[in-house]
Amino acid sequence: MRAGFQPLLINEIDSHCCSSLRRNHPEHAEKINHCSMEKVSLLGLSPDLLAGGVPCQAFSQAGERRGLEDPRGRLILDFNRLVLEGSPKAFLLENVRGLATHNKGKTLESLLVLLRNDGRYKVSHKLLNSADYGVPQTRERIIIVGVRADLGKEYQFPAPEKARPVLRDVLNGVPCSEGIQYSEKKKKVLDLVPEGGCWVDLPEDIKKEYMGNALKSGGGMRGFARRLSMDKPCLTLLTSPSQKQTDRCHPLETRPFTVREYARIQTFPDDYEFCGTVAQKYKQIGNAVPVQLAWHLAKSLLAIL
Repeated sequence: MRAGFQPLLINEIDSHCCSSLRRNHPEHAEKINHCSMEKVSLLGLSPDLLAGGVPCQAFSQAGERRGLEDPRGRLILDFNRLVLEGSPKAFLLENVRGLATHNKGKTLESLLVLLRNDGRYKVSHKLLNSADYGVPQTRERIIIVGVRADLGKEYQFPAPEKARPVLRDVLNGVPCSEGIQYSEKKKKVLDLVPEGGCWVDLPEDIKKEYMGNALKSGGGMRGFARRLSMDKPCLTLLTSPSQKQTDRCHPLETRPFTVREYARIQTFPDDYEFCGTVAQKYKQIGNAVPVQLAWHLAKSLLAIL
């Protein structure tokens, strides 16, 4: 909306997300639909743009990566059904970078063929890093864009910005808000980790106790006991700020980020309100496409429409 689009329909399966959308966009409340994408129809609508994301767990490297065998992965097929029903001038689909490597790249290739719909759409894709678009976070996502072939337009992905914001740029003056805390045991461990460090910086005896059997699993495991750096972009924010394998400890204080700090890093405005419990707020923010990245993509699409 900030880029110039006006919604015909906003669909979301998470009821707390719907509540947040209604709270922040009351003028569009009647257009916010709470149901699965499988139940949505675009028959009778003629949108300029269809934009959405499907659950990423089916392709994420952190999950089982069952791809299209996972019901959540098959929602991509429903997205294409909506493309055919609404015949938008353009569509945008977002997913995790794991989609590019799933089944040795064959899954992505099959999806691109599907979304071309026998030549009705010119489809392009690119792996974008949010840090290149004004977001203080190294969050990579596959973006697939289709433009209706009869328009005769060629889509160009937005050019990266030269400046890359870091946490120091956004963690000052953050409004006070709720947030979870570490247990005393975990706090004592993370107190020993320097800014920008992780479990490898712990004393040997504490390292063995904290890591346990994970020490035998191999790999870098740099997410364990990870304290971020003020002078670098944040690692990808997840739906919870305090999981043992994916710690995102505040650079200067021994605690997870607060809800409003999470929102700042995802480039939400400070006055954007989130509904639900603290855990539900973290989940909404962690699942979101960073606002600034979405804005750049929307502007690039509006330019050819």
